[in-house]
Amino acid sequence: MPPTVRRPAAGPRAGAVLVGVALALSGCAGPAGGTASGSGSPSGASGGVDGVARSADDLVVVASQGDGSPPQSWTLTCSGGGGGTHPQPQEACEHLAGMTDPFAPLPADVMCTEQYGGPQTARVTGSWHGDEVELDLSRTDGCRISQWDSLGPVLPVPVGVDDSLG
Repeated sequence: MPPTVRRPAAGPRAGAVLVGVALALSGCAGPAGGTASGSGSPSGASGGVDGVARSADDLVVVASQGDGSPPQSWTLTCSGGGGGTHPQPQEACEHLAGMTDPFAPLPADVMCTEQYGGPQTARVTGSWHGDEVELDLSRTDGCRISQWDSLGPVLPVPVGVDDSLG
């Protein structure tokens, strides 16, 4: 499945679902009384749905090893230095900040090497620099392996062959 990034117009229903998922995974809610307009700045808060303030850089990462074990989920908030349930939030946020467009889709006409990097998959959703993010990742060919690897510490999922000898 090719990775996609969709940035649809934010409707109240889609926003409510996204906020609900993020809040359910993080176990906390922002202050009530927010407005529907956001600052649009990378570190500022944007208005949310139902009066819940949202950061412009809130992400949810769901990753699967592809081995039948349950997927792992993390929240990552990059406002104020990094936070959330992600195991390395500061490192992940610093890595993303150094990238030009970390959630850009692969071009439709890109030619990729035919190699297989493993069964792992991931989905990154949320908001980055005020834009909605929906990115599906896999390791099914050279382009997708490179895209996965470029996100570095954002995807704290072990990949590759265990090369220990015992």
